Amino acid sequence: MNLAELQRRFSEALYTPLNSNEGIADRTLRGESMQQVTETIIKPNDRLSSTERLEIYSRSYWFRLISSLNEDFVGLRAVVGDQKFDALVQAYLTANPSRSFTLRNLGSRLESWLRANPHYIHPHEELALDMVRLEWADTECFDAAEDSAITLDDIPELGEDPQLHLQPHIQLLDLQYPVDTLLLEIREEEQESDEASNTFSETRTRTRVKRVRNSNPKPVFLVVHRVDYLVYFKRVTPEAFRILTSLQNGMRLSEAIDAAFNPSTLPQAKITELVQGWFREWAEWKWFGKQAA
Repeated sequence: MNLAELQRRFSEALYTPLNSNEGIADRTLRGESMQQVTETIIKPNDRLSSTERLEIYSRSYWFRLISSLNEDFVGLRAVVGDQKFDALVQAYLTANPSRSFTLRNLGSRLESWLRANPHYIHPHEELALDMVRLEWADTECFDAAEDSAITLDDIPELGEDPQLHLQPHIQLLDLQYPVDTLLLEIREEEQESDEASNTFSETRTRTRVKRVRNSNPKPVFLVVHRVDYLVYFKRVTPEAFRILTSLQNGMRLSEAIDAAFNPSTLPQAKITELVQGWFREWAEWKWFGKQAA
């Protein structure tokens, strides 16, 4: 057996999900005997068998990955419940084993995987997908690049009809449920809970999730942005969202404004007032950046 084959067989054994007792499985994903596989790639010692030695690595691998997704998707866990979330995570990791040097990227395919496997979030698919989108946008925003900011006074110097560039960390989400406030409430409960108040905290979280579950879908337009290394959620109007989306897609300023207000029953003076107010705020929050030459 050459090195490449040894690495492949070890990886296949390692990526096999743990059994119901959180121990190493009897068979690999290919259906091979785990004992026979481990005996061909790992030597026993005077205390542990080949399978027992691999189990140490397998448990460490799975526990660390599961813990990471638990930390990154506390909102999704609250929406679907603990039992469903545990099954979801194991199935997701089986289909999408870690391929990156950093656990930061572990949930990058979760939204698309859930869309292809909606039974894991049934019957709350839309709410769960909204939450996943928000939690992943939070991750993306936190460590994305940031360009030199453009002030409001800089914009006229860019020409009569400039292409304004949003900061790389800006994430724009059109949602159906108020998962922004729900996620903040869930995180607050997580931070405040301790052993003495854990049951009360979990009950309050379930109540809040149930309230949102039972509400009627209503469009929420959200900007996920970063200020001084902290991520914030900012709701905007549909028109403001369309402007930001158009700018992010490379439209010029006039095109973005036309896309936002065409058609509109508002008088031109009101539109001008709104747009000027928005751009003043967005520039203060440093949402516009200088694109590298």
